[in-house]
Amino acid sequence: MACTSITAGRGLDCSRIAAGVKYVYFGVYDQFDPLPVVASAEVTDIEMGSNTLYRYTVPRGSTTANETITGDANTGSLFYTPTVSMVLNKLTKEDQNQIKLLAQTQLIVFCQLNAQLANGHDVIIAMGVTNAMMLNGGTADSGANFGDRNGYQLEFTGMESDPFPMVEDYTTAPFDNAGFTMGTIVTS
Repeated sequence: MACTSITAGRGLDCSRIAAGVKYVYFGVYDQFDPLPVVASAEVTDIEMGSNTLYRYTVPRGSTTANETITGDANTGSLFYTPTVSMVLNKLTKEDQNQIKLLAQTQLIVFCQLNAQLANGHDVIIAMGVTNAMMLNGGTADSGANFGDRNGYQLEFTGMESDPFPMVEDYTTAPFDNAGFTMGTIVTS
């Protein structure tokens, strides 16, 4: 007897999609009160009071958001490891300071993807909504040749009992939903 029933199949989507991440938003985990509400694999409520989300613009084609599913038939365990691999071009003292702060903080990470919904709005995913994400690796690289990129490669990881949810579609701008309470979105 099965523990869970499958409830749907999936056809082949005939429309084209775009991959990659446009923006990465960071929220301090402890400033969400309560944690984001997830219903049917979608974030429907975010409560941050007057606290801020911080948006990082990433170079096109440089940043990925993915999730590894890990199960063990012997123990019956199943968990998800969300990962954001983010690139920032150019080494700066300002970025050095912000990266140090990011590394000292538990985060909820939102990724605004190049993929779009049927209405043309960008898909946004939420990572670390239960157990947080942390900056657990990365590099600062000067490059070797004159035309090489210099900058940062940052690796954020988490561990969750559920797959990452999508964020409920916005009205006109990301996070402008009626059920979302937060301060400003800092972009620079």
